[in-house]
Amino acid sequence: MALALRILLLSTLLVFGNAEVYIVTIEGEPVISYTGGIEGLEATAMESDEKIDYTSEMVTSYTQHLEKKHDMLLGMLFERGTYEKLYSYRHLINGFAVHLSPEKAETLRRSPGVKSVERDWKVRKLTTHTPQFLGLPFGVWPTGGGHDKAGEDIVIGFIDSGIYPHHPSFASHIAEPYGPLPKYRGKCEEDPDTKRSFCNGKIIGAQHFAKAAIAAGLFDPAVNYASPMDGDGHGSHTAAIAAGNNGIPVRMHDHEFGKASGMAPRARIAVYKAIYRFFGGFVADVVAAIDQAVHDGVDILNLSVGPNSPPATMRTTFLNPFDAILLAAVKAGVFVAQAAGNGGPFPKSLISYSPWITSVAAAIDDRRYKNHLIMGNGKILAGLGLSPSTLPNQTYTLVAANDVLLDSSASRFNPTDCQRPELLNKNLVKGKILLCGYSFNFVSGTASIKKVSQTAKSLGAAGFVLAVENVSPGTKFDPVPVGLPGILISDVTKSMDLIDYYNVSTPRDWTGRVKSFKASGSIGDGLMPILYKSAPQVALFSARGPNIKDYSFRDADLLKPDILAPGSLIWAAWSPNGTDEPNYIGEGFAMVSGTSMAAPHISGIAALVKQKHPHWSPAAIKSALMTTSTKLDRGGRPILAQQYSETEALKLGIATPFDYGSGHVNPRAALDPGLILDAGYQDYLGFLCTTPGIDVHEIRNLTNTPCNYTIGRPSNLNTPSITISHLVGTQTVTRTVTNVGEEEETYVITSQMDPAMALETSPPAMTLRPGASRKFTATLTPRSITGAYSFGEILMKGSRGHKVRITVVAMGYGR
Repeated sequence: MALALRILLLSTLLVFGNAEVYIVTIEGEPVISYTGGIEGLEATAMESDEKIDYTSEMVTSYTQHLEKKHDMLLGMLFERGTYEKLYSYRHLINGFAVHLSPEKAETLRRSPGVKSVERDWKVRKLTTHTPQFLGLPFGVWPTGGGHDKAGEDIVIGFIDSGIYPHHPSFASHIAEPYGPLPKYRGKCEEDPDTKRSFCNGKIIGAQHFAKAAIAAGLFDPAVNYASPMDGDGHGSHTAAIAAGNNGIPVRMHDHEFGKASGMAPRARIAVYKAIYRFFGGFVADVVAAIDQAVHDGVDILNLSVGPNSPPATMRTTFLNPFDAILLAAVKAGVFVAQAAGNGGPFPKSLISYSPWITSVAAAIDDRRYKNHLIMGNGKILAGLGLSPSTLPNQTYTLVAANDVLLDSSASRFNPTDCQRPELLNKNLVKGKILLCGYSFNFVSGTASIKKVSQTAKSLGAAGFVLAVENVSPGTKFDPVPVGLPGILISDVTKSMDLIDYYNVSTPRDWTGRVKSFKASGSIGDGLMPILYKSAPQVALFSARGPNIKDYSFRDADLLKPDILAPGSLIWAAWSPNGTDEPNYIGEGFAMVSGTSMAAPHISGIAALVKQKHPHWSPAAIKSALMTTSTKLDRGGRPILAQQYSETEALKLGIATPFDYGSGHVNPRAALDPGLILDAGYQDYLGFLCTTPGIDVHEIRNLTNTPCNYTIGRPSNLNTPSITISHLVGTQTVTRTVTNVGEEEETYVITSQMDPAMALETSPPAMTLRPGASRKFTATLTPRSITGAYSFGEILMKGSRGHKVRITVVAMGYGR
């Protein structure tokens, strides 16, 4: 099979030469917005934001009509064999992906009926204890019937690197049998090798999308798998965080690190593999996966991926093809969570921009792993190492890798990395602690701590120490689980203390050869986590606002990220085939960091909200998550954010909404928010049409809708936050809240704001019956021009105990 695909790939390259993949949109409505007008084809669009029945005859007939138009257009313009159509996009956008030469792409661009031709571009990954940290087992799961019902009949779709279906986190036999779910229509591919289905009831759909990757010449079936099999690890990890089975023991190196569980352990998993190891993926494949997922009937869409860079021809962030198709997904009733990006702590580093997407920042939770090395001179050096300790009350001789080479010629193989045991003298290492050096190879992934551990073990060492002698400012070190005593001394100053002690204690002859090894030490126990009250904190890598509205980096009147969730050192399932993390190759679990890990926390919690409130819109779910979030840590103090100091050392500062959005997710409160701020497709169009600098023709091209609906200003979009990036004089914004509680409730409205900005709200109080909606206004006036944003909030306290908090952000430019 692999050979056949390689031959196919070679023949494709020979036929198409300098061809590239292009995403083409053409005139005519996709299924989601077709209102009729073509003889013999009934309307397929819903009047409101209801779900479309994609199995109906009218939808099937219309999708066939669109695909025929795509084929006819290409067939009229080009000879057969000079192009390859990869996908027809019919449900959310009307267009196709095609592999052809740049000259032919120009011909397409000039053809009647063609709206846009975009050259494909890449996407990348935005790479347990958290259920307890978030209060799910006792505060949330019981309301849904316990962990064995939490997320029942909710389908979460994962656009990622696939899944390892044999992992216990995805087993169907661990829980009650899963019955059929008629609302979901997705396919289940078979494993090409075993001929077994990837689905088992828990995994309800599994497909892969690689046509653009194949056309680009980057797909290797031996490495990437022409199936939904996870050849990376990332997809299995994100799926397990959101919806993995409850109570799965996390065992590694004969130690149990706890029990893993997804946020919604009973939710179903639908896999749409469009990301591949080594090169990431292509937007054409991802768009096809999103289009298919919505057609199949997923309730939640998890995107732990984002574009490598904006497409060169797009001026507006909200209208790139990625965000545009997600707008259509939200119109179809699908809640979308996307990783905010890992470009932090720098401002404007987000890659998730639009109001219809829930953009998730990453937090450090309360669990930290620490370890220490006690040197023979009594000095204690702190470090990282998820390892057992050396034997108590016993010290061991330290030997440096450079001093135990079998042959001096081995020095050309970088032996201090301790990656190759055959270079070192086993007789000199056995029973001792091996001292290694942390080089750039560990950063690039060509060396790993796992391999150091394997080297030390194969030589019979009592343990190992990795010393970091020089490092770029801001380099982040994560603890790695290893089977024998081991520690990484990440602080350069402490590493130099160790090296100085070793050198002073190690006598040498005139050639520099060691006469005898006298330095000694012992390694502590790093297996038990230390729980901190100063949690959550915003992780250093988590992307920051302000949000941008265009690729000139002008600020948007919209707050991003939206919310903060755990994303640092998250234990979850891993694919033994996965090579994404060198330290976890061949393992069944991994502890990984990234906003990639934060997004599925929100996807899983959104599934719990959807389970309790099945008719809520995506905007209502997002509102419930945001307005009930918290700005305080476990100790009741303001959440802190990891930042760089002026010397680029790590420091902590008080976090702002540009770090965490509305705050850290509070699942228990989100299930019963009291009030929600709802919005639908027309509201999002109103936001686009009132955003300065957006070409109305571009909006019509991508949404098939004219700008005949206005909300006055983009800041009037009914979001659970208020942002004005360029406030001149006084401005009043309007919000509408709806009582989703079961009883009438009176809310008292108060506000607070940084001194440079005045914030007034009206009315001071309102009473709402169940299901009733009321408007309120917030008026902002600059008091002084500081050249910086002011932050504040509107707090609505209900007579029945509900608290609704709306974050306010504004920068004043005078009266």
